[in-house]
Amino acid sequence: MIMFYEDRNFMGRSWECSSDCADMSSYMNRCHSFRVMSGCWMFYDQPNYMGHQYCFRRGEYSDYMSMWGSSNWVRSCRMVPWYNGHYRMRVYERDNYMGQMMEMSDDCDNFMNRYHWSHSWQSCHVMDGHWLFYDQPNYMGRMWYFGPGHYRNFSNWGNMRFMSMRRIMSDWY
Repeated sequence: MIMFYEDRNFMGRSWECSSDCADMSSYMNRCHSFRVMSGCWMFYDQPNYMGHQYCFRRGEYSDYMSMWGSSNWVRSCRMVPWYNGHYRMRVYERDNYMGQMMEMSDDCDNFMNRYHWSHSWQSCHVMDGHWLFYDQPNYMGRMWYFGPGHYRNFSNWGNMRFMSMRRIMSDWY
């Protein structure tokens, strides 16, 4: 569950959310602070789970816009399902699961250094668990959420390179 506030420091009009919301505009004009009381959530700066993504776990965020360097507020949110099993995914050098393949089961703070690939991967298959991918080493920069599924082609998402990834663990909830 989350309590959203229109202004910083938990001030202004508020709205309580306990499930996915594709468009918060009917509930709030803006959001500058919030409290995550349970769960792990992905926030998006555009409706319909589009735009930049941010992951938040239990805690109080009195001015998340300055903390994350964002100029947009939360427009949609989605709860990350709780998971407490094995983590496994395969990343591929090229689109459609082609080229060199690497199987991953743990966090990686610098993919290029650890696996000596000269470039980022272009497709992946998440078999187990929920993952965050980052465009910078050490879990920094822009992030993307990947749950179980097939991701055949990253090129249509823009010119991105994934440099690090981490598992969304059960203790995040």
